[in-house]
Amino acid sequence: MLKKFKRWYRNLFLKSDQVFREQQIAVKNHIIEIKDVKYFIGKAMVTDIPELLKIEKSVYDGKTPWNYTAMLRELKRDQDRLYLVIRYQDQLVAFIGCAMFEKNKECHITNLAVQKEFQHRGLAYYLLTVIIKKARRIEYSKITLEVRSSNYSAQHLYSDLGFKRTGIKNNYYVDNQEDAIDMTLDISEIDDSPNNYGL
Repeated sequence: MLKKFKRWYRNLFLKSDQVFREQQIAVKNHIIEIKDVKYFIGKAMVTDIPELLKIEKSVYDGKTPWNYTAMLRELKRDQDRLYLVIRYQDQLVAFIGCAMFEKNKECHITNLAVQKEFQHRGLAYYLLTVIIKKARRIEYSKITLEVRSSNYSAQHLYSDLGFKRTGIKNNYYVDNQEDAIDMTLDISEIDDSPNNYGL
């Protein structure tokens, strides 16, 4: 019933699916509280790229899987990409990025990183739930991602949110030829109950 109402509203008041999607994934800069600590969340900007790369270096042992040019290209694609950052006392401490594929109604997590000293504080969980909510609002059917086969803590987090293993990509990561595990969250299986991960 709710989906029918959303479609009716969109057709009546919005000019196109693109406008609807842009409105639903829009993010206003604001203060959030995670585990009794206040943070700032907002949409990533080009000026954030040096800090994004710095976090990648801290997480990936001095390497940056994405260089400045690749990150710039992603941030400029504001119609089918969404990148969010979390700051603590004006320091960028976490970010997430996703690509939105309208044709098959899929959201793909391209990047998720949390500065080492801010890990295990709920930031990655929070960012993932924001993306899940956005994907549900635009009526996508699934969220996909790849995770390193050795990254057990990330795999555990994704599993807690309902992601299932769907395959493996052998020698996926260029730096060490490590395998990637494909994981998928079927959004259509998430119910609307209040205690369902806050989604």
